[in-house]
Amino acid sequence: MNKTVIVTDSTADIPADLAKQHNIHIVPLRLMFGKDTYLDGVEITPGEFYTKLVQSPQLPTTSQPSPADFVAVYESILEQHPGCSIVSIHISSGLSGTYQSALLATSLMEGEADITVWDSKSASYGFGLFVVHAAKLAQEGAAASDIILSMEDLRSKRRLYFLVDTLEYLQKGGRIGKASAVLGTLLNIKPILSIDGEGIIFPVDKVRGRKKATAKIIELFQQDLSGVKNIKVAVGHTADPAQVEDFLQQLSAVFTIEETVFSEIGPVIGTHVGPGTIAAYIWPA
Repeated sequence: MNKTVIVTDSTADIPADLAKQHNIHIVPLRLMFGKDTYLDGVEITPGEFYTKLVQSPQLPTTSQPSPADFVAVYESILEQHPGCSIVSIHISSGLSGTYQSALLATSLMEGEADITVWDSKSASYGFGLFVVHAAKLAQEGAAASDIILSMEDLRSKRRLYFLVDTLEYLQKGGRIGKASAVLGTLLNIKPILSIDGEGIIFPVDKVRGRKKATAKIIELFQQDLSGVKNIKVAVGHTADPAQVEDFLQQLSAVFTIEETVFSEIGPVIGTHVGPGTIAAYIWPA
């Protein structure tokens, strides 16, 4: 049976210990603050990023890995594991060109490499959890085709919502007008966002105050997973672990949580949502 190796990109926001434990290969995106360029997760941490983000008058820009970056990773894996299969899992093609770059890389490979590039149609640990799931299956000896089917099944069951603390970064990124951002800030509006079936971020609701907003997210989860009691949950955050604990306490009042993963929201999504954001991902246990 051929070995299957899992590749992803840095926007999966997978905790370092999980990536190491499950032998996940991560290709970094690039982040530009003015003339300074950083490899995401390699040369700048999420904590360092949010410090710079608050201090910067302009939003940073990001760029996907080049096809050559992917070719280098794929060739290195095939050299270490001749004849292996590679499953390369990436941020939604609706949010980044990373998926297309990985696809192009496969067409540049010499020989007949068995590489499957999969569009997660999600972002941050919303697809990082797919990557970890795939890597666990790979370690158990699952074939690439079976891993893809299992991820598609998990994607159909997983639900996610982002709670944004401030409208400032959505306004800076051109997602909303300045007047709406100012009014929303004055009224303490907390937008709740999600990602649709095509992998595009969309607004779900706007609630006044964080406590009411987290309660609304839990209400949405109850509607999404009607009849489900036992869940697994992953929580992404950009700054305040205490707020994450408060959210989990609220969630545990209505669901039985069997597994919890904490993830830091990285620079690509963080550029648009800003510090103070919480992202919650749940699926049946």
